[in-house]
Amino acid sequence: MSLAFLIPAALAALAALLIPLLIHLARRSEQRPTQFAALRWLRQKPKPRHRIRFDEWPLLIVRLLLIALMAALLARPVLRGGESHAPYVAVVPGVASAQLRDVAGAPEARWHWLAPGFPSIETKPTASTASVTSLLRELDANLPADVALTVVVPERLQGADGQRVVLSRPVDWRVVAGAMPDGAAPPASPPPVLLVRHAASNALSVRYLRAASAAWRKSGMPPVAPDAAGIEQPWPATARHLAWLAPGAVPGNVRDWTRAGGTLLLDAKAAFADAPPMAPLWRDASGEVLIEGGAYGRGRVLRFTRELVPQAMPQLLDPDFPTHLRAAFEPPLAPPTRVLAAGHAPTVGAASFPIAPRDLQPWLALAIALLFLGERWLATRPRGSVSP
Repeated sequence: MSLAFLIPAALAALAALLIPLLIHLARRSEQRPTQFAALRWLRQKPKPRHRIRFDEWPLLIVRLLLIALMAALLARPVLRGGESHAPYVAVVPGVASAQLRDVAGAPEARWHWLAPGFPSIETKPTASTASVTSLLRELDANLPADVALTVVVPERLQGADGQRVVLSRPVDWRVVAGAMPDGAAPPASPPPVLLVRHAASNALSVRYLRAASAAWRKSGMPPVAPDAAGIEQPWPATARHLAWLAPGAVPGNVRDWTRAGGTLLLDAKAAFADAPPMAPLWRDASGEVLIEGGAYGRGRVLRFTRELVPQAMPQLLDPDFPTHLRAAFEPPLAPPTRVLAAGHAPTVGAASFPIAPRDLQPWLALAIALLFLGERWLATRPRGSVSP
């Protein structure tokens, strides 16, 4: 274990230690001589030399320590070494407590959950969507290279990567009975911002897209109406979702925007040159396709198969129409994959990294705050002498 400074040049601030010394020398307790009549006839003797003397030396020491700690804080001290080299046992949530009794480990081993923050095995881990693979990589990077690692996993894992994780050390992979619990649902993504460009004959169809866009926003979110205008009006370059409600050929600039990464929703009567192969995205109860789509360059092309009027498409009045429309724009993410733990043991071959030093700045900041409070108490407490 050794102490190091990331900015050693900041230690030059230690020269400020002279300030309290000079203040205490200049503002010592005043001594006023008193003349007695009987002393005037005594023979005068040479005055003794004055020695350097500090009044209020506890206050002086506290001020010197305060300045020294502030200079050390500017130098950003870190502590290298001091990590524990005891064996480490990581337990994946889902392993029953009864199964842990049968897992043999070194007597001095440290037992922790393989969960965010790596809490102790005595505590209950919180539900999380963190990937087991990512947690293994994080744990491997934060342990010294010579620490033996044992991982206790249930029979079935979820949230694993498509391939086996590669670590910098061999792992004792213990598979026991159990299954990982379902984690918390991932945070919902913000609703898409829909832009609408329509012909005059399709003006009434905009109301259904406007209602769907309003339904995408949860309670508490400010309402945002879709940007609806005629087909001759341009749209922002940052737009990502565009509904083109106009019959006839789709202009070339709209096709170029889609090819560059946009998502284009077409009217049933729109004609799209070099249209990509379409796959069904939404079917009605009888199996008829209502929305189809396909990839086009880096973007996607969606198309209504029916006219946007309730007579031709009664699903426009259904309460789940906004859900189906949003799913067409933003397909839901695939659920985390589940694998058998027996075939997902980590392999060795990743590079090892040095352990990051421990930052001492928070502890120094706390010590400085406590010393400052002590300095204020010493400087303001009642006393008989004059305070510096």
